[in-house]
Amino acid sequence: MNDILTDLLAIIGVVLNGLPQGLLALAYGFASVPTALAFFVGVAGNTLTQSVAPISFQAETITYAGTAGKNRSERCTMIFIGGVIMTIIGVCGLLTKIVNFVGEDVAYGMMAGVGIILTKAAIDMIKSDALSGGVSLAAALITYYFTKDSANTLVYTIVISVVASCIASAVFKKEKSNIVVEDDKFVRQKFTINSSVILGALGMVCLNIGSNISFGGITAGMATSGNYNVDHLTVISSVADMCSSFFGGAPVESIISATASAPHPVWAGVIMMAVIGLILIFKLLPKIGRYVPSSSIAGFLFVLGIFKTVVLDAPTAFATNAAVGGTAMVVTAVTNPFLGMVAGVAAKLLGL
Repeated sequence: MNDILTDLLAIIGVVLNGLPQGLLALAYGFASVPTALAFFVGVAGNTLTQSVAPISFQAETITYAGTAGKNRSERCTMIFIGGVIMTIIGVCGLLTKIVNFVGEDVAYGMMAGVGIILTKAAIDMIKSDALSGGVSLAAALITYYFTKDSANTLVYTIVISVVASCIASAVFKKEKSNIVVEDDKFVRQKFTINSSVILGALGMVCLNIGSNISFGGITAGMATSGNYNVDHLTVISSVADMCSSFFGGAPVESIISATASAPHPVWAGVIMMAVIGLILIFKLLPKIGRYVPSSSIAGFLFVLGIFKTVVLDAPTAFATNAAVGGTAMVVTAVTNPFLGMVAGVAAKLLGL
């Protein structure tokens, strides 16, 4: 009985962590109902492979896709193309070989650069809505300070900062930009092909290579049973992305999931994905979004970008070769993860 209760607590915690990031996806114009397909692909994939590493909303990929594309068409196109490329990489078992080739200094430098992208997105949200974004940031920083030693610090940070932002917005009755989702149904997405989309898709590939290796490995390390294969995770998340984006849905990627530390890690992850999938298919998330300011996620993005990405990944990137890792980080931050990875590899080949 205690094991079941522990499973349920882990499931609830990861669902609570995922839903506000789902609101972030809605804020960038992705549809919620088609995104349910991605979660159901995850349910089927993890059940078949007995993988302990589930997939869910991931702020890094959502923010990157949301800022790299001008509209839903461009964003979904780059997600779909990226999904096709990543599926091929996963099926061929090339993921670890790619990381071994580019090196940890480049891979972690790229991820640190993504952290800067997250931080900039948070600051832009605060500029657009000082009240909601400012309260979200203050609440996130305070919550993180008092819970940073807890394994659930990001869950506490995202929930408290979003709730505090909503309360402040309601109390002051400020005119705010709420999250409104258009065409929230299964409609074949019209894809757009241009140079920005191609670069964006390649950036998605590089970001997902780094996150699958990093997040998937951390999650697998928490599990005491079940299976883990990074190529299986890559194929599952990539097929999920393709199914979701084809109809205008958001990307769903590897995450650091507390379900892996549950007594039954595989089934806890499967149930978590099924629960979020059902929430999406019944259009419950957009209903929540009507009462949530679009900038309420700013505090969480800031904390995630600075304290959980840059602070953790930059030292690893600099430890091996500061010039190479720094190049990858800076170029990623000012352009995209693909060019950041290329710049890092070029710096290494030049002997910097």
